[in-house]
Amino acid sequence: MDFMHYWQISDMVTKTLFFLLLILSIVSWVTGIIRVLQSRKLAATVADDLSQQIASKQSDLLESDAVTRRSVTEQTLLKYIGRYRFASERGLPILGTIAAIAPFIGLFGTVWGIFHALHNIGNTGQAGLAQVAGPVGEALIMTGLGIAVAIPAVIFYNLAVRINRRVMYHANDRAHDLLASSAKQAAANSRPSTVPTAQLAKDQQVAKKDAQHAAHYHSSAPSQG
Repeated sequence: MDFMHYWQISDMVTKTLFFLLLILSIVSWVTGIIRVLQSRKLAATVADDLSQQIASKQSDLLESDAVTRRSVTEQTLLKYIGRYRFASERGLPILGTIAAIAPFIGLFGTVWGIFHALHNIGNTGQAGLAQVAGPVGEALIMTGLGIAVAIPAVIFYNLAVRINRRVMYHANDRAHDLLASSAKQAAANSRPSTVPTAQLAKDQQVAKKDAQHAAHYHSSAPSQG
């Protein structure tokens, strides 16, 4: 049975389901290709972009203490990682929905075709091949269309999820490096202010001991007269 013969014997419900599956297939392919390309691009640039964002933020924290700098750095990293996750998940609900509902739409077409077959048998009173061949073929075609729409959607969804995991890995890995670098920089900036204070306290202790020794020397020395 060719497609033109199938199209001629199908009713409005079957044609509506066919166009619905066709639209879902186009949306699935377009969304899946765009999502995979954007996820791959994001995986290649997420680490450098995160470093640039933190570098621009650190220039405003030169006069802040170590605790403030670390807190601001952590919050900035969390904010941008959340943005990267949101950007990488765009389109995934569409792919997941198409993958879930397409087989059921095809199954509905299958049930509708079997209903036609039974209806023809009831009208003619004969269960011959001529009465059931068309509706059963219609049912099998709808089942195949539903599966054909769902399979690419599932493939694109799993591929995008796999790439998005790599995006999050690169983002989290660079975030830990930036936190470590920020802690080292804060320690280096705070060291010059602590060294003179410690040296001053040491000098004060030495001066105090010298004064005590001098007072003891004068008190023990014989008086002249």
